Amino acid sequence: MTATTLARAQKNLAELVSDVNESCRPVIIANDDGKNAVLVSEEDWNSMQETLYLYSIPGMVESIINARMEPLSECKVYDPNEEW
Repeated sequence: MTATTLARAQKNLAELVSDVNESCRPVIIANDDGKNAVLVSEEDWNSMQETLYLYSIPGMVESIINARMEPLSECKVYDPNEEW
């Protein structure tokens, strides 16, 4: 993860945002008082929020792990008309 100062980030904000969006690499913005911030792309932020949400559902992680181990030949085909 790269880092920059707050002053540099203010001067080059448009370029910094563009770089973060293109590279998908967050940037630490260092503040003089030691309370730093991290700049991430909106896509990465949304992905992190979704992951945190899924982890908050009891049993979801285990369900995902178990599903990964299931052979494709045993998987059902998605039917949008199927009742849940």
